[in-house]
Amino acid sequence: MEITVVDVPERGRFEIRDGERVVGLASYHVDQGVMTLPHTEIDPAVGGRGLGTQLVSTVLTAARERGLHVLPYCSFIRKYLVDHPEQLDLVAEADRPTFGLTPAHS
Repeated sequence: MEITVVDVPERGRFEIRDGERVVGLASYHVDQGVMTLPHTEIDPAVGGRGLGTQLVSTVLTAARERGLHVLPYCSFIRKYLVDHPEQLDLVAEADRPTFGLTPAHS
């Protein structure tokens, strides 16, 4: 299994591939320095192997490299951010309450 993650901007998505086969995707739209992330999916046939986590990690790394903030409308991406708080700075502080990403103590 040769897993790669590829940005396919003409389709507005990152794809995770097993060889040449697309086994998952994360759709996105970039506007005015913000990457909106509405949807992520992984083929159930390859579920449970950490591919969704690998995909989201790559997407967020790309957003950081491009100097973008993210709007994590996708619930999987929100869960990833909760599990990886070191990436939370990618969501503008003012946007965090919208996505339930505020610290419990505030």
